[in-house]
Amino acid sequence: MAKGNIKVGDEVAITAIVRKRVTEDRVAVLIPSYHQPHSIVDRSPNVSSGQKVELVGDVTHVDEDRVTVNLGVPVTVRLNTVRLVTSYVAPKRKTPLVDKAT
Repeated sequence: MAKGNIKVGDEVAITAIVRKRVTEDRVAVLIPSYHQPHSIVDRSPNVSSGQKVELVGDVTHVDEDRVTVNLGVPVTVRLNTVRLVTSYVAPKRKTPLVDKAT
């Protein structure tokens, strides 16, 4: 999906699948290529098992085929499971770093 153009600081989305409701305000989700249990806060009462949920976070680390996304906790997934939402653009400097010679 997003091969090669994901970099640190980008905002990406991961499509997760709802597994079950854990408590009245938390839902267990299944994140593709992430083999750890994960739950999110979702207070809506009409969430059902099998429903798709989009999780959005910032990229903190990029490897060859893996990306670490901060979703409150760092989650490392394969590069082809993320979708680029917003690309990071560094702020532009208005004044030079070096003082002018006198």
